Amino acid sequence: MRYRPLGPSGLLVSELCLGTMTFGGSEGMWGQIGQLRQDDADGLVKTAVDAGINFIDTANVYAGGESERILGQSLRNLGIARDEVVIATKVLGPMGEGINQRGASRYHIMEQCKQSLERLQLDHIDLYQIHGFDPMTPISETLEALTTLVQHGHVRYIGLSNWAAWQVMKAVGIAEARKLAPILSLQAYYTIAGRDLEREVVPMLRDTDMGLMVWSPLAGGLLSGKYDRDGKGSDGRRANFDFPPVEKDRAHDVIDAMRPMAEKRDASVAQIALAWLLHQEVVTSVIVGAKRKDQLTDNIAATEITLDAEELETLDKVSALPAEYPGWMLERQGGYRQR
Repeated sequence: MRYRPLGPSGLLVSELCLGTMTFGGSEGMWGQIGQLRQDDADGLVKTAVDAGINFIDTANVYAGGESERILGQSLRNLGIARDEVVIATKVLGPMGEGINQRGASRYHIMEQCKQSLERLQLDHIDLYQIHGFDPMTPISETLEALTTLVQHGHVRYIGLSNWAAWQVMKAVGIAEARKLAPILSLQAYYTIAGRDLEREVVPMLRDTDMGLMVWSPLAGGLLSGKYDRDGKGSDGRRANFDFPPVEKDRAHDVIDAMRPMAEKRDASVAQIALAWLLHQEVVTSVIVGAKRKDQLTDNIAATEITLDAEELETLDKVSALPAEYPGWMLERQGGYRQR
């Protein structure tokens, strides 16, 4: 397991991050994603920590707070020292019926931070992330609330999730101008079958030195290689919850290219997909979730796979995004001014 700085900070996090979206679901979307109870969650957390993972991500909306509660109890049940793990959670989504029980307002952020700390049984959150963009709340209000939490010691670092590049840069400018807590990371969807992030967000991340946490690195299980082109062949999550959106033909072309690489190493297709992400310089940590220990162990083994230059070139070609303006014009005009 390798460790990398989280953005422009001295905080080191493991290249794999344990995702806890499978903890605590009972019905609806969360029940389809995962229904793990305490004992099974304890087993996954132990497997992750024993493998060297020191980074764990959750959110207040996962299973209506149950994910946070189960994770906090797991840390206690396993006797994991607080300074051995970096705990990340998120705020934005609805946590009640009230009109102010959602969003990125100061009101909602301050209240939800308190409740997340109670569920996690912690005195501080290491990385507190805004789970999405709130078009109603001024970005300055959101950043000032987060800065207050940092100043009070309830939060150590702040990050964003699912924001567009222009939104992130606007936030960075406000934070710098007003001397607010810096934004260290962005959590975003990125896979070898969904490289849309490379159009605008990846250049922004490189320019700001911001860290990237990748969610759904296997495209909701599609890149496990268990599904046929017609979507059949597995009873996994994709069979009932077809998310995130993926251009299926390109994805299956990628899977076809990864199979011989996996077979050559006696590895899984999923391991090759994860290894590709770990080879991308912009990636800080890849969030892996699981319903069973064997799934998590298989994912962790991806850290031992090194793809050679020829394999990376093959995967780059088969997964390449179609050209889009202004990208193709920027490439054409900027080619003679590269550093």
